[in-house]
Amino acid sequence: MSALKNDLLLRTLRGEKIERTPVWMMRQAGRYLPEYRVLREKYGFFERCQTPELACEITIQPVDIIGVDAAILFSDILVVPQAMGLEVQLIESRGPVLPDPIKTHRDMQRVRVPDVHETLGYVFDAIKLIKQELNGRVPLIGFAGAPWTILCYMVQGKGSKTFDEAKAFCYTQPFLAHQLLQMITDTTIAYLKQQIKAGADTVQLFDSWGGLLSKDDFENISLKYIKQIVAAVKDDAPVIIFAKGAWYSLKEMADTGAAGLGIDWCITPQMARQFAGNHVALQGNFDPAKLLSPIPEIKKEVKQMLAAFGNKNHIANLGHGILPNVPVDHAKAFVDTVKEFQHS
Repeated sequence: MSALKNDLLLRTLRGEKIERTPVWMMRQAGRYLPEYRVLREKYGFFERCQTPELACEITIQPVDIIGVDAAILFSDILVVPQAMGLEVQLIESRGPVLPDPIKTHRDMQRVRVPDVHETLGYVFDAIKLIKQELNGRVPLIGFAGAPWTILCYMVQGKGSKTFDEAKAFCYTQPFLAHQLLQMITDTTIAYLKQQIKAGADTVQLFDSWGGLLSKDDFENISLKYIKQIVAAVKDDAPVIIFAKGAWYSLKEMADTGAAGLGIDWCITPQMARQFAGNHVALQGNFDPAKLLSPIPEIKKEVKQMLAAFGNKNHIANLGHGILPNVPVDHAKAFVDTVKEFQHS
């Protein structure tokens, strides 16, 4: 492997002083890029995930086109329930569907902690290929869904704004819920360790639905398992936790030993720093919908964001994934503004 020519992201995660703020965008490999849409017409979703050459091409597209400081593996958090024995369908306009969700003790018999080499080998093959093709230009971010978010899909069987069935499962069948959460955790640890072994420079845990829980529930149902994952993985590579909406537990997330914490746009940088303390990088927190504003407005808002975070321990990013209808030149304006910004 060649040495990294641009290691701004990793140096920020290590708390080192940097020349400028690094930048990447959640969901940067995907649907807002015309080059990606060409591949989407030709190949099904899981075909794109499971074919290392396609996953590689899609992962690298935003590095070439937008000029971000890191590549993030093109994959999906739902490859984990798939590996654990559940059927997952991805329907382009409807999102994910799991036709046989987990509801009862009997359903649990269908779930297993898999051998990740057998079930997810295609991901590790993709990572090796991506590292080769990137040739040290920028670091590669691996990722997985946090156990609570994965449970949401495994129990609800589809996307939801409230995931009330998943919450009810945890409240009415706590023993089963924690059994399932532990199985997801064990699978995720093995999966992320193997991603790092294959070449991922850092990994991010996506807890997209963390903010649906109260603080106590988040810490008992979600953070408890995130903690196990961070502890198991952090000596192999730095870990970033992104628990959307769970700002109330930033301090507890910082205490896990994670190197970075993603935040959404509903908390100010100052408040996030106050909660999280100074020993962790903060990542975020531009509202993705703001990328639909006129370019001069985007530039102005990005500069305000960067000034608010200051010149240390910050990774510029969106507060959630980029929207499919964002014009490419708007995404590029976001990235370029970060790259050109000089902290006073």
